[in-house]
Amino acid sequence: MRKLLNTLFVTTPEAYLGREGENIVVKVDNNVKFRIPVHNIEGIVSMGFMGASPSLMALCAERNVALSFVSESGWFLGRVSGPVSGNVLLRRKQYRLADDELAALELAKLFIAGKIANTKTVLQRALRDHKELINSVALEEAISTLAFKQKQVLTSKQPNELRGYEGESAMTYFSVFDQLILHQKDDFRMEGRNRRPPRDNVNSMLSFVYTLLMHEVRAALESVGLDPCVGFLHVDRPGRQSLALDMMEEFRPFLADRLVLSLINRRQISKNGFIKQPTGGILMNDETRKEVITTWQRRKQEEITHPFLEERIPIGMLPYCQAMLLARYLRGDLDNYPVFIYK
Repeated sequence: MRKLLNTLFVTTPEAYLGREGENIVVKVDNNVKFRIPVHNIEGIVSMGFMGASPSLMALCAERNVALSFVSESGWFLGRVSGPVSGNVLLRRKQYRLADDELAALELAKLFIAGKIANTKTVLQRALRDHKELINSVALEEAISTLAFKQKQVLTSKQPNELRGYEGESAMTYFSVFDQLILHQKDDFRMEGRNRRPPRDNVNSMLSFVYTLLMHEVRAALESVGLDPCVGFLHVDRPGRQSLALDMMEEFRPFLADRLVLSLINRRQISKNGFIKQPTGGILMNDETRKEVITTWQRRKQEEITHPFLEERIPIGMLPYCQAMLLARYLRGDLDNYPVFIYK
């Protein structure tokens, strides 16, 4: 099993990434603020404006360290990649399957069914643990609707039909998401999912954490030799990480949504950590972003028993494990793709 290494997050806008031998260095005003050997990390996410040296980019490409650039709000901008690794026969099988509408639909159904199952679990846990603090009738209705949508997803006959059920299930889930916010409710209200730009504090955090998750999933797919741009649900588009977006679906409720709820309900962040832009969008300030990232890193170190592999693994290894299982399915080693469903 692959070892879980750290991801380096650079949040200072004036930071510049450079290289000194086998070390990655972070400089501000030409002064070294941080240094780490390249073999200690598996990824870098830079939110700075100054950029990175060509030498550092070459080092990351050589050592298979994922180097991503995102905006201040967490919007993905670009990524530096080295030579494509993995078995070319695996990628050719991936491309053939993606071009086969029926085969692609069967895989897409699993991604979405897994996502809906995990959203149900989030709501069921809230109902079980905090029934006296929430509108239990609304949550029970949402859970019942999601169970029905999951059945519809698994019997979908067309991609657009599947996307319709996925959209309806997401609307149902986010219509009661505000019920899961137990503390600081006046400061963290959510009336549905919105983005580009996010228009409230909760959506701002969700969009940011989804970007962190995207970085992890794309790196995992590339590490097993799959092409993250060729998916089965999301339509191909230049620059779009379609397969990474597909696989993210099953992880969003468990890895991202629960993290955001925990940060709010444990009062690790407050309304003072958010800034309203002239365009109406909401951004996190530097201190809040750091708190989110720190919690994300700690969460990745926690262990669970993988429901299919039946092994104890760090949560941060989930994207890699699922990418590995998807590769096994594409090779014909598994009869079906065992989507991640956490109870």
